[in-house]
Amino acid sequence: MPAPDIPPPSRLGDQEFIARFGGVFEHSPWVAEGVLAGGHGRAAWDTAEGLHAAMAQVVRAAPHDRKLALLRAHPDLAGRLALAGELTLASSAEQASAGLDKCTAEEFARFTELNDAYTAKFGFPFIMAVKGRSRAEILSSFEQRIHNSPEEEFATALAQVERIALLRLRDLLPTA
Repeated sequence: MPAPDIPPPSRLGDQEFIARFGGVFEHSPWVAEGVLAGGHGRAAWDTAEGLHAAMAQVVRAAPHDRKLALLRAHPDLAGRLALAGELTLASSAEQASAGLDKCTAEEFARFTELNDAYTAKFGFPFIMAVKGRSRAEILSSFEQRIHNSPEEEFATALAQVERIALLRLRDLLPTA
C-alpha cells in the first residue's frame, strides 16, 4: 500500500509517473510511456487493476519485436544474474520469496540446464510469476512448458509477464 503522502498515479507528472512505474514491466519503461501517450482514463490508474489494464493494453498492442524484447528483458530464474546479485530489486525479492536464492547445488544445476535449453529453443528466458510458488512448483512448470510450441510459449510467457506486473502494482497501489 502506498504511503498516504504519495499522490495517486492519475495526478503524477509524466516524469514522476515513468520514474515510479517504468520498471513494473522489467527494464521496459516504454510500457509506462505508452500508457501516458494513451492519456484517457487516468482516474482508472489509481488502482492496481486499473493501471494494470492500461499497461497490459499497451503491451498487447505492441508489435511482435517489442514484445520479444520485453520477454528478453527478464532474467533467468535462479540464474547467473541472481548469483552475481545483479537482479532488479523487484526480481530479487520475487525470486527470494520462492526460495530460489536458497537452491541446492543440484537444483541450481537443474535450473541452469533448463534455462539454457529453454533459451536455445525459444529465444527468451523462462518467465513465471514465482511469488507464492515453491521451487518444486517452478521446476515442474519449467519441465512442462519447455515442451510447448514456440507460439504457445510466447503467449504463455507474455501472460506471465502481465501477472508479474499485476503483482508488482498490487505492492505499490490499492486494489480495486
